[in-house]
Amino acid sequence: MTMPRTSKSTSNNQALYAFDAEQRLLHGEICGVDEAGRGPLCGPVCCAAVILNPDAPIEGINDSKKLSEKRREALFEEITQRAVAYNVVFISAQEIDEKNILWATMDGMKQAVEGLNPQPQYVLIDGNRCPPGLAQPAQAVVKGDANSASIAAASILAKVSRDRYMMELDRQFPQYQLAKHKGYPTALHYQLIAEYGIQPFYRRSFLKKQGYWNGK
Repeated sequence: MTMPRTSKSTSNNQALYAFDAEQRLLHGEICGVDEAGRGPLCGPVCCAAVILNPDAPIEGINDSKKLSEKRREALFEEITQRAVAYNVVFISAQEIDEKNILWATMDGMKQAVEGLNPQPQYVLIDGNRCPPGLAQPAQAVVKGDANSASIAAASILAKVSRDRYMMELDRQFPQYQLAKHKGYPTALHYQLIAEYGIQPFYRRSFLKKQGYWNGK
């Protein structure tokens, strides 16, 4: 008798949902939290929190970095339509400059969880640090977007939301070619900054560190 083959993506999907099922058994209702945009020179950092429906798994959920743009966009629509709850928060360049990128991200993650309705009983955070002040107990999961379906779903929402934001900025400021690099520190981006200067959506603390802004 020949057993039916299970595709690699299906197997991976099952593993991510199995991780969440174990956490749900231990802690009750869970949410996953992730961010996109910690490294760019401009634009916001985007934080997302998601409570998935364990009885209606979404095929293909994975770490957003492992998915094509087209697949991320399709999954974004599925997640936002089928999740029990989700929330996406943007933390501006100005807030990043005021708090530094770590604490701006922590604050964004906390806000993302606080905006969920219903509220989870337990929070899974991608990375090695949990935001202080959460109302719920939380667990940091290293490479969580590759291990937890909930965190992976949050990574997709955060990535797509930020990319859409940067595409809108590109339409307003085409000289920076933001559609190409999404604000990340590429050679082209540095060249365009040197040519056109900086706008309010740039992270001055990042540019000062690189010598592209003198603080004035």
